[in-house]
Amino acid sequence: MRRWRLVLGGDGAEGTGCVLGGRDAAMDGALASLYGGGEKKGRERSAGLGASAPSVARWLGDIRTYFPSSVVQVMQRDAIDRLGLSALLLEPEMLEAVEADVHLVGTLLSLNKAMHETTKETARAVVRKVVEDLEKRLATRTRATLTGALDRSARVSRPRHHDIDWNRTIAANLKNYLPEYRTIVPERLIGYGRAAQSVKKDVILCIDQSGSMAASVVYASVFGAVLASMRSISTRLVVFDTNIVDLTDQLDDPVDVLFGTQLGGGTDINRALAYCQSQITRPADTVVVLISDLYEGGIRNEMLKRVAAMKASGVQFVTLLALSDEGAPAYDREHAAALGALDAPAFACTPDLFPDVMAAAIERRPLPIPDMHTHR
Repeated sequence: MRRWRLVLGGDGAEGTGCVLGGRDAAMDGALASLYGGGEKKGRERSAGLGASAPSVARWLGDIRTYFPSSVVQVMQRDAIDRLGLSALLLEPEMLEAVEADVHLVGTLLSLNKAMHETTKETARAVVRKVVEDLEKRLATRTRATLTGALDRSARVSRPRHHDIDWNRTIAANLKNYLPEYRTIVPERLIGYGRAAQSVKKDVILCIDQSGSMAASVVYASVFGAVLASMRSISTRLVVFDTNIVDLTDQLDDPVDVLFGTQLGGGTDINRALAYCQSQITRPADTVVVLISDLYEGGIRNEMLKRVAAMKASGVQFVTLLALSDEGAPAYDREHAAALGALDAPAFACTPDLFPDVMAAAIERRPLPIPDMHTHR
């Protein structure tokens, strides 16, 4: 009954008859401040954080006391969305009190132009903490997965036993099948090579920086920095709305990349892809990753022609509708279907899946597309 009372919020008609006290009452107060105390007849649910920074700071401290970090992040997000607290995040004291996560970083980036220099310093510290945590979680697996893919993409004809690519070796020697022994005599062995330290693949990350793509921009910037740290991959990072900004020179610090973006504005995918196309010098060794919800404000047919031309030249083209943990994204289904018809399927990707997607693109094998039936 205690749990039901906390869920239902204390409205007179809830029917639990449960009275809260002590810590439970304080927890209920923190919830009621954000989500209201129940439905009022003829009125919306009310909320009571007020507009003052001190009361919000106290509330942020309370929810960190009563709830685990994952719940605190959800409540902070709801407070920003429901109660319009974005302006308070321009205060350094407020930023020091919040629980930092990817969604908060997206909000800070959208407020970047409105911040005073003192606030920007605090905001950069918050963003750097989130970025460093993401790098620790994602970098090791990404490097290991892509190093293996680069090794396997380099074929050799005299491999050591543990480097033999058995599927390709068998396919190349089927003519040497001996029926009486039910075996194949391999005249030619095909094996995986070991990627040298020279650049083997070029990767271009082309990121839509419209407001709905905030989390994707954060993750893409982190992955861009990880890829740029690998000597066998040449990485270029391009962000766009109706304008295009090449942030490749800042890839050694993803925080600089993030503060070089400007979330919001229109979208011109065709123009962004035109720029990326102009940077391709080795089509057969290039992977272009477009991260966008595909709501195109530019010339749709030209965009599709450009994708088709890149694929025809040998470029591996990947379209991600989102690169985040936020679930199914909103996207332009007509454009996604058109790209699918060009054998460039568009799908949402979680950060944990991204290394496998990139490995498949590097090896030129089918992409590990989740929920294929849904995306069709």
